[in-house]
Amino acid sequence: MKETTLTVKHKVGLHARPAAKFVKAAKQFDSDIQISNITRGGDRVSAKSLVSLVKIAVACGHQVHITADGSDEDQAIDALTEFIVNTMEEQP
Repeated sequence: MKETTLTVKHKVGLHARPAAKFVKAAKQFDSDIQISNITRGGDRVSAKSLVSLVKIAVACGHQVHITADGSDEDQAIDALTEFIVNTMEEQP
């Protein structure tokens, strides 16, 4: 299992369009990918479920913990880290 903790800096967090793009990225991998909002507490949810991701209410400045378990876990963590750190940073 691979894991990482990141701070979301996009102004709307992982809400609506950014959340949909994150889920789309997560669905490219076979691994079981979970995400939790450390800042708000609560359970881990599937990173491949838009409804679950929106429910954990990740806002700007919140820390998230992402885990991936499976054959492509390294690639999954790398891609989702890249998405949060770089892709979401570039958007207005």
